[in-house]
Amino acid sequence: MTRRLLTGNGAAAWGARLADVDYVPAFPITPQTEIIEQLGAWIDAGELPARMVTLESEHSMLTAAGAAAATGVRVFTATSSQGLLYAMEMLYTVAGWRAPFVLVNVSRALAAPVTLETDHNDVLAARDTGFLQLHCATCQEVLDSVLLAYRLAEHPRVRLPAIVNLDGFTLSFTREPVEIPEPAVVRRFLPGFDPQSVRFRASEPVSQAVAVLGGTPYSYFRYEMHRATEQAIAAFEEVAADFERATGRRHAALETHRMNDAEIAFVMLGSFATKAVDAVDRLRESGVRAGLVRPRLVRPWPAAALRESLAGVRGVAVVDQNLSMGKGGILHAELASTLYGVPDAPVLTSFIGGLGGRNIAPEEFFQMASVTREAAQTGQAPEPRLLFTAQELREVRRLQGIALAERHETTHSGAERSAP
Repeated sequence: MTRRLLTGNGAAAWGARLADVDYVPAFPITPQTEIIEQLGAWIDAGELPARMVTLESEHSMLTAAGAAAATGVRVFTATSSQGLLYAMEMLYTVAGWRAPFVLVNVSRALAAPVTLETDHNDVLAARDTGFLQLHCATCQEVLDSVLLAYRLAEHPRVRLPAIVNLDGFTLSFTREPVEIPEPAVVRRFLPGFDPQSVRFRASEPVSQAVAVLGGTPYSYFRYEMHRATEQAIAAFEEVAADFERATGRRHAALETHRMNDAEIAFVMLGSFATKAVDAVDRLRESGVRAGLVRPRLVRPWPAAALRESLAGVRGVAVVDQNLSMGKGGILHAELASTLYGVPDAPVLTSFIGGLGGRNIAPEEFFQMASVTREAAQTGQAPEPRLLFTAQELREVRRLQGIALAERHETTHSGAERSAP
């Protein structure tokens, strides 16, 4: 096993290399491009015997990925943000083909306004497509999750494509120590792709639900995908156990931190959850019994594990790095439905934070903990809150004032030039 400093993007590329991928359809988009550049360099150097093809768009890229996987080759690709949305039509289509491959999404906030920094609205927009979703908090998890995703996607009870998500800039360009397993170890954990149930052959026709007439067969195939996704919960536990035996690293569907006697808990996704780990430790030092629950799997949704981990907790602060317009945080809504009807369920408080890569400061975790403790005592959840300071609001107002002044100056100058 080799230990190296790798970016999140570099770790994703190493995951694809160790998986011995055959085909890499690609289209560059910030902050994902480094993944494709690294794979291309290895292919050019003869270190990775794969075929890379640059397509004209993410829509074509996903079409090529699904078509290739359906013919029996191991496929890897990557995208980000607007690219994922541009491919959205084909996400539904290739999942319906039951074509197992891995798509890395480097999360980036969506336009407009345009930004290059991270939040989770892009990947959570894809949660109903039929793709499995694994969310990473560290560069080590990125590499490991690519390997786990191939085993899970190709599992005979699953056979669905998978998204491995990492946060743009926060993780994609951050270097961390990463343990790279030996290729022989990976081959034992992840043998070559067995394509028997997905390969198209004229001599052995298979049912892939490419086209149907009427609601009856359509309902059958859609529900079959749903059941396969549900099967992925148990399949993931099998795969994670095999991975631990191979590498010594354990990746459960749900990661918890100091939850044994927690009275309040934070629930978060992705790399910003590492901030919550530090906040929980500091809250413990101040006498607050806090904990953290971080889902690695978002699809399938680990409902039973969430109920178990939150049993006995009085209040839960759900921190969403996304915003569903007119509704609130997506993670909050998912967790609320999971705990609905559970006796003595904790009170949920909702916080929207980290949009467009905005930092979540340590004092904000303390404030969220205070609000959540109060809600647990009263039994009343407050309205969802946007994490945003008065100083930030003043700065936005200042920038708006500058823009208005420049607009007035431009309009005034134009009027003078046009005067007789």
